[in-house]
Amino acid sequence: MTRNVFVLGLDQGNLDQLRNIPGTDDCVFHGLLTEEELVSGEQVALGELLDKAERQLADFDGTIDAIIGYWDFPTSSMVPILCRRHGLRSASLDAVVTCEHKYWSRLRQQEVIDEYPRFGLVNLDDTEPPEGVRYPMWIKPVKAYSSELAFHVRDADEFAAALAETREGIDRIGKPFQQVMEFLDPPEEIAAIGGKACIAEEAVTGSQVTVEGYSTGDYTHVYGVIDSHTYPESSSFLRYQYPSSLPASVQRRLADISIRVIDHIGLTDVAFNIEYFWDADSDTIRLLEINPRHSQSHARLFTEVDGVPNHQCTLRLALGEDPDLPHRQGPHRLAAKWFLRRFADGVVRRVPTDQEIADLEARHPGCHVEVGVEEGERLSAKHGEDSYSYVLAMVHVGADDERELTERYERCVEELPFEIEDVDTSGR
Repeated sequence: MTRNVFVLGLDQGNLDQLRNIPGTDDCVFHGLLTEEELVSGEQVALGELLDKAERQLADFDGTIDAIIGYWDFPTSSMVPILCRRHGLRSASLDAVVTCEHKYWSRLRQQEVIDEYPRFGLVNLDDTEPPEGVRYPMWIKPVKAYSSELAFHVRDADEFAAALAETREGIDRIGKPFQQVMEFLDPPEEIAAIGGKACIAEEAVTGSQVTVEGYSTGDYTHVYGVIDSHTYPESSSFLRYQYPSSLPASVQRRLADISIRVIDHIGLTDVAFNIEYFWDADSDTIRLLEINPRHSQSHARLFTEVDGVPNHQCTLRLALGEDPDLPHRQGPHRLAAKWFLRRFADGVVRRVPTDQEIADLEARHPGCHVEVGVEEGERLSAKHGEDSYSYVLAMVHVGADDERELTERYERCVEELPFEIEDVDTSGR
């Protein structure tokens, strides 16, 4: 009997990963809305997206057995709304939004753990940071894509500049996020600030890692820890690497903190990932943020090392099955997703062709390249980037040790024919 699984924003790369999951021969994966509709440079019209999705589901002549997603907002919030309407298994919208609203999430975290930075609420018309939060700090909207509108602030001038830029761009995600909050009955303190405030958090240092896990409702399980390496003297990611090189005792502490927080918030029937910093000198852990979804960015890492993508957790939970992830059954001991970045604005004049990428991958088995820009595009016009750099390509590499991991990446980069024209940013 065929099981029809609808995937919000389904793209070819993730479709290939879903089809690699054992036991899915009877599953047919259907795209529900396009990635472009969901991850748009324009302000998200949430009501229109929900209406489009409902029309597509209504026109389908067959059973609807699961609705899943792996993108950030609005996908992460649309999944529980659509699942509730169609009687399907998913996390509750209340728990998802609690995790995604950075200030609300912090308030819930501090009820059960101590491993978080000093933080405070920032309104867009504020002229000073919240009391008790010291420089250097990060200023972020309570909801945004990736690291968009996240600013590292060292003094009052940078604080004012960050808020000025945030005022210009916060509506793009803040308004539709506010629409989602109107589906809920949040605490009075959260209802008063809505989805268009900011949070200030004292900057923390150390090794950045991501914990991946899931909750069935009966139990919560952590299945992997991924290291996040940044470029030198930068907060921009250089690569994600799995498995983590952190001490086993630290990884156990990270798992314990994650399980306590997820259980306290009541996030069930879904995969999750939680970002942390661990400072080796002080042996302190600080929780950065909770994402109520698995990370599709890590799918190939798990495939290379464990034998199946982490999509298996999300899919099987949505179908009412145990995630049952294998461990260390993949072809490589290590895997990384590298980010080839440019740290200055420019116009893209040439990108590698499909044939050039196919030839490169054939020369370097175990490597996979995803181009992140298009010819003619100005890098600074892209949405969803961090505030300091631009991703040209993602390069996935499997290897048996870190030296090989780095060497294989560097060989790939040398063979990628990008051409970027510098632009005058002086205003002249």
